[in-house]
Amino acid sequence: MRYFARCIYLPVLLFTNIIFSDVSAADVLYIGRATADITPKLPIAVSGQFNLRIAKQAETPIRASVLVLETRKSNQPADLAIMVSCDLLYIPIDLISQLRQEVTKNIPGLDVNKIIVNATHTHTAPVVTENGEYAIPGQGVTQVKDYRLFFVGKVAAAISEAWKQRAEGSVAWGFSYAVAGYNRRISYSDGTSGMSSRTNLPEFQNLEGSEDHDINTLFFWDIQGKLIATVIGVASPAQEVEGNYAVNADFWHPVREGIRKRFGTDVCVVPWLGAAGDLTPHIRYRQAADDRMRELRKLSRTEEIARRIILAVEEAYEVVKNDKHTTLVMQHKTEMLPLPERLVTDRDYNEATVFVTNAQKQIATDPKAADRLYRMMKWQEATLERHERQKNNRNALYHMELHVIRLGDVAICTNEFELFSDYGIRIQSRSKALQTFVIQLAGSPAWGAYLPTEKAVKGGAYSAVIHSSLIGPQGGQILVDRTVELINSLWPE
Repeated sequence: MRYFARCIYLPVLLFTNIIFSDVSAADVLYIGRATADITPKLPIAVSGQFNLRIAKQAETPIRASVLVLETRKSNQPADLAIMVSCDLLYIPIDLISQLRQEVTKNIPGLDVNKIIVNATHTHTAPVVTENGEYAIPGQGVTQVKDYRLFFVGKVAAAISEAWKQRAEGSVAWGFSYAVAGYNRRISYSDGTSGMSSRTNLPEFQNLEGSEDHDINTLFFWDIQGKLIATVIGVASPAQEVEGNYAVNADFWHPVREGIRKRFGTDVCVVPWLGAAGDLTPHIRYRQAADDRMRELRKLSRTEEIARRIILAVEEAYEVVKNDKHTTLVMQHKTEMLPLPERLVTDRDYNEATVFVTNAQKQIATDPKAADRLYRMMKWQEATLERHERQKNNRNALYHMELHVIRLGDVAICTNEFELFSDYGIRIQSRSKALQTFVIQLAGSPAWGAYLPTEKAVKGGAYSAVIHSSLIGPQGGQILVDRTVELINSLWPE
């Protein structure tokens, strides 16, 4: 069960009666930050592909970056947000609950429901779910339960460190552009779609959905004017090196290294992954021209992506560095948002039954086949379980933890899915905020994290099929509408 006080779905008016409408009524900002090294003991199973991969080396460290934001009025706490960004594929809901409980031990009385934990979606990080995602050997590798305990201990300690050292500071928000993510869903003339499929075909029509090249940034300074942290919002999962048999933070490692080289080694870099369920850092066409430019620069693909992001951050910093805010409005709203589950059809059920039955037979005959079949089998077994559940309840709901924050002129909103980029653009387009940060994978359901559009569901392919998608387009629009409603309630007329 989630470690979260479930909120009643309240009318918007209840959220508007404590707004401060002018700077003189705004609160003083306090900032704390810390970084935890969450690199595992090797070897370890890494997540993000259907086949089992055992990593025997760490090509880069992986990190958890913690940012504590607190406002005080007359030196009394006003509101709070604790943001934790992790170099992981996703963050299971039960792992967030475990972390919150550990933080309660360290900081009694803290409202741990104000802790937000998001993933960068690197495909070269440890498996963190205990639902039997892979057939991981019982000996010779670090076990999932052991890594989870390690992770919770390290991150809880980092949150405590950031909490203890919070002090008055200032913030500025910036905006720029960098090409990091490309739409990976390809539409063809027969009405079907592919995921990361070929474009150099006569039947290629267009990219199915949007791309988002915005780089949203927050910069934080201490009272002496020293830069201590930066948030970087990028709509691209960290999966350039996704197939490696190694631990790797992907392009966020060279981003962090470059930011620290430019601004100081103790700057805390906090990555926020925007709505990017249908995006990838892998270029879909014109790759030869892109590769030529990169090779002339003598950079790897992760280094090239990092170069672009760092340039965008530097550009924004130079523009906004003198527009610092020490007092501002901050409000943090949370609720459990009920979303209708996508219904499993009889055809979906029958197809999944055939696959699961055949996979079980193959694994029984050849246990080594589990390395390539086990996760796919479990993926489709979850669909069968959903079908059984929905036979008794055709109106089944999934309750998603939703956070909406106003920080000065910007809004920050979260969701638990690999949210297709169109939904993120809908939220940003309707938001009253000057800038709106969308953070996806702030938590994650056990199976079916993709939230595809109606067009994607019609086109098919991996990220839009029933097994990938616990919530469908109807729920996606409800998520957009409620998120916008909450955001806009924080900007009254």
